Amino acid sequence: MATTAPGTGWAQLRQQARALENQTETALHTFSQFSTAPNIPSEPSIEEINTEAKLNDLLEKRDKVISQLGRILDSDANLTSSALKQNNLALLREKLVEHRRDLARLRASIAEARERANLLSSVRNDIDAYRTTGNPEQAEADYMLEERGRIDRSHDVADSVLSQAYAVRDGFVLQRETLTSINRRITLAASQVPGINSLMSRISAKKRRDGIIMGSFIALCFLVFWFFL
Repeated sequence: MATTAPGTGWAQLRQQARALENQTETALHTFSQFSTAPNIPSEPSIEEINTEAKLNDLLEKRDKVISQLGRILDSDANLTSSALKQNNLALLREKLVEHRRDLARLRASIAEARERANLLSSVRNDIDAYRTTGNPEQAEADYMLEERGRIDRSHDVADSVLSQAYAVRDGFVLQRETLTSINRRITLAASQVPGINSLMSRISAKKRRDGIIMGSFIALCFLVFWFFL
């Protein structure tokens, strides 16, 4: 473990203490995630063991650095600077105590979560064993319930598809009614415009006349073709 040289000054030691403090907060955040894991293992993982060991090492280093700061402060004859240094040293000590308390709390939380997970796993295994060996009727009933649940879920999917199909059909019906209404309004509006009916009649008559002329011309061409054939 690395130690600080005796000649290191107050500023360097205080900077080192703050750096170790930041590292401790990061490690505590990592360690806290083990207590909130959805599936906590029955035994501590390698990462959990290494994180806890790192926290213990950081706390020990901070304690030594704070002790060195205390010795430097005791030998400082400048009363003005000593008051400020005393305040800084008190804050470092308070933070160290707080982090030690956080580590103890997290250890207890992780142990409680692991004990609860092991208990639930044991109970679940006992229930499964009883269902498969001690009570075959119950196992069969549970299987039928699971099958019923799968069938119900299939029915729900079919109902959802049918609902979507009905919604599409209703949309088409609404669009058709809208187009019919628009056509009816256009016809009504056209009938109310002065002279529009006469104009439409003339257009229709012209179309019929053009059709008759075109038909007659085609018939004449056909007769001429057969005459000279």
